[in-house]
Amino acid sequence: MSDAHPAQLRVEPRAPTVAVDPGLHPLGLGAERDGVLYVPDVPGPRPLLLALHGATMHGRQMARPLLAAADDNGVALLVPDSRGPTWDVLLGGYGADIAFISDALAVAFDRCAIDPEQLSIGGISDGASYALSLGLSNGELFRSVIALSPGFAAPPAIVGRPRVFLSHGVGDAILPIDRCGRPIAAGLKKSGYEIDYREFDGGHEMPPAIVSAALTWLVR
Repeated sequence: MSDAHPAQLRVEPRAPTVAVDPGLHPLGLGAERDGVLYVPDVPGPRPLLLALHGATMHGRQMARPLLAAADDNGVALLVPDSRGPTWDVLLGGYGADIAFISDALAVAFDRCAIDPEQLSIGGISDGASYALSLGLSNGELFRSVIALSPGFAAPPAIVGRPRVFLSHGVGDAILPIDRCGRPIAAGLKKSGYEIDYREFDGGHEMPPAIVSAALTWLVR
């Protein structure tokens, strides 16, 4: 692991201790806000995508539009709930969500055979901004980052060099593409990241075709 920084996730991949059946399972880490683990019905070890929801959402909402593409590509999904209405860095700084995500990853490793070389992080909207921030800060853990309509990237450290899939709707009225997606993509490319950047006709959303393309890209 890298030297400590505020966004460092403190977990090491390991073999499962109590494997669960394929399907959607609660994490069992929180009463009010928890999250889910989705295990596809394919032999392990499997790629894992840590998927982060947008503001005011929860993990089950984020998981639903990902399930078909996860099944098609044999990808396990870890979809935690943020501790507050959105992720901690948008509310003042890294803290509670870093600890919870570390615990959630430990649960995923304990319950599902995961390929440690195929760990990825992604998200939509605020979750995409957080995924970029954590992915660029934990590049020794994550091979890939999927950012669907992000607003920014705020990594407190640059560790490793994960590849990036970034999409944005040209009609996005919440996080306009000219202020968000396009400059983020240009900045990542200038910094030497391998990036697959895609614009689509639409607003602040994750169309099924984009989700399918992102998860297919993830396992290539």
